[in-house]
Amino acid sequence: MADQNAKLGVLLVNLGTPDSPDVSDVRAYLREFLMDPRVIDIPYPARFLLVNGVIAPFRAAQSAHAYRSIWLPEGSPLATISQQVAEELKTRLGVPVELAMRYRNPSISSALVRLAGLGVNAITVLPMFPHYAMSSYESAIERVKEFARKLAPHAALRIVAPYFDAPAYIRSLAASVMPYLPEVDHLLFSFHGVPERHIRRADPTGCHCLRRADCCASDSPARATCYRSQCLHTMAAVAHEAGLQEGRYSYAFQSRLGRDRWLQPFTVEALTQLARNGVRKLAVMCPSFTADCLETLEEIGIRGRNTFREAGGDSLTLVPCLNTHPMWLDALARLARDAAGAGPTPLAETRP
Repeated sequence: MADQNAKLGVLLVNLGTPDSPDVSDVRAYLREFLMDPRVIDIPYPARFLLVNGVIAPFRAAQSAHAYRSIWLPEGSPLATISQQVAEELKTRLGVPVELAMRYRNPSISSALVRLAGLGVNAITVLPMFPHYAMSSYESAIERVKEFARKLAPHAALRIVAPYFDAPAYIRSLAASVMPYLPEVDHLLFSFHGVPERHIRRADPTGCHCLRRADCCASDSPARATCYRSQCLHTMAAVAHEAGLQEGRYSYAFQSRLGRDRWLQPFTVEALTQLARNGVRKLAVMCPSFTADCLETLEEIGIRGRNTFREAGGDSLTLVPCLNTHPMWLDALARLARDAAGAGPTPLAETRP
């Protein structure tokens, strides 16, 4: 995987999940997640009051009910699937692989300690986020760097860059969706939403993102950190790989929170409009999620399906996330190998 003087290991990082669907655990998860300044990027006093005085107390019970509807005997689907991916990668790569969650457990700090205990001094950080967003990819990477400085100061980090356009990732997505296409009228790409201000804040040029309607269609240095542009690039590449004709697919953004302007169109509105436009059999895939979770299984697979049917649609098929698809596991292994061979990543801030 890399030079002979390095003891290699992989840190696989996903977003996180409550430890259980109990209200207390969901509340703890929401507080940790939403207090991240890269998720709700407002001054600390206002963020503290909003999260601890409004969102966590009132949303915890509702979210706990949603989690209970998808919880597995083994635990959270996200955690269960992510651990399976880690085990499969360990087999494919032949090096230690530890799973870490940006929020809750298993923690980044505990995973780094385990890798250090195995003598690992060259860590490939592999985020399970294909697209760059300050609230997911950037937050996870900066947290890893923070703990690595304290817990593994002599370890070289090799960080896998956003792989929204990696051919192996695109082929994996196309392979996962193609079996469903003959049975449906339309395919909706539903990406996780982010506030528009996150897109502007990540624009290194300061004058490109969301400045005009076709900003994502033009080539710009902003694409390296533009979540919207990367999502649309993924969609176009998957549609091409799967042989989808224009008009048979569209995109939307889900999971908005609060009253700020978020990326549009919104998935919940797209589901209603597609049904009213005559789509009867719809498939929905969620490429920004690589493991099924609350946002796919419950938000789309349960509530989204009900929304589509109530608007006049017949059936909504949720295309499973890549999960443990063999092509996806091979793609992850290739990403890890390529990053390990590229040399260490400086422990500097990644935000432009």
